[in-house]
Amino acid sequence: MKKFQPFIFCLLAAPLFTACSTSGQKEASEVITVQEEPFGEADGKKVTLFTISNQQGLSVKITNYGGIITSLIVPDKTGKPGDVVLGYDNLQGYLDKSPYFGSIIGRYGNRIAGGQFSLNDKTYVLAKNNNTNHLHGGVKGFDKVVWEAEVVREEKAVKLVLKYLSPDGEEGYPGNLQVEVTYIIDERNQVRIDYRATTDAPTIVNLTNHSYFNLIGDPAQTILDHELMIKSDYFLPVDSTLIPMGELMKVTGTPFDFSEFRRIGDSIDVEQTQILRGGGYDHCWVFTRSSNDPENLVSLFDPSSGRLMEVITTEPGMQFYTGNFLDGTITGKGGVAYKFRSALCLETQHYPDSPNQPDFPSVTLNPGEEYLSSTIYRFSIEP
Repeated sequence: MKKFQPFIFCLLAAPLFTACSTSGQKEASEVITVQEEPFGEADGKKVTLFTISNQQGLSVKITNYGGIITSLIVPDKTGKPGDVVLGYDNLQGYLDKSPYFGSIIGRYGNRIAGGQFSLNDKTYVLAKNNNTNHLHGGVKGFDKVVWEAEVVREEKAVKLVLKYLSPDGEEGYPGNLQVEVTYIIDERNQVRIDYRATTDAPTIVNLTNHSYFNLIGDPAQTILDHELMIKSDYFLPVDSTLIPMGELMKVTGTPFDFSEFRRIGDSIDVEQTQILRGGGYDHCWVFTRSSNDPENLVSLFDPSSGRLMEVITTEPGMQFYTGNFLDGTITGKGGVAYKFRSALCLETQHYPDSPNQPDFPSVTLNPGEEYLSSTIYRFSIEP
């Protein structure tokens, strides 16, 4: 193991692209369509399902309950459309039981050890909703609230802008946090997610999206034959509760080496219990780059369908999770039982437990600062 050496990365990273001017704004091209339909109620508020489609065959459904991507249709190499994310056919499924399918995660994505952290010499106690640890914002995180929604039509894209005010003390976090998450769909067959947040008191922020991908388009099949490439030399080894141990480990010679395209199933069951825990991959890869510029850092390919998904992000890390806790007890869209390793997550984010590990890049947001982060999931076809 190598002792962690922090690299320079500003939490307040610039978004991937400059926002379009609102002055003289043109109506969105008719090639990108938007449909709105009722999707039930939650917390006494009406929930809406938005369907945004382009002429390249990409169609995404997003609801303002949890900002959930409920469906993502992408054509395969024969032109046949397929849904590449897990989820439910109706809102009730998400209300009853959902392992964060497709949702916005906050205030803090991933785990915080012991369910507490200190900030400016004050300790904040959070819910222990993952054994002894805090996970994904707590008992009622951003994935379980109704967001304000607005459709913005631009000349070459459609935006779905979601807003939520997380009050001071919600789930134990300090400060009133104003959050804005924008989904952007254009003709480049990509789903872009821009995150923005401000606070009136020092707090911590780490936002991400928790979509479960299966590029085959058939969650009855596992993702073990998917091929993955992660442009990273290091990952964070974890303890038995999946909390990072504070050091970087080189991927070379380990099951974590995806520096070139490799079948996910090749090493997922290798007996290296000191580093491979949680029933498979559920670890953070470190992007040791020298600037804040967005980069194409991850690529996922399914040989059977020809679908390729590239992940472009400003974030300093990514949690790769192989659906280790799916066990067939959840029946999702189309009545399909979601079984072990039937999907995977690629969650761009800051590192787990960063508030308790001072050598990790900071996740602190202060008044007068702006949290900005961007991630793109771009789809194409390879022969």
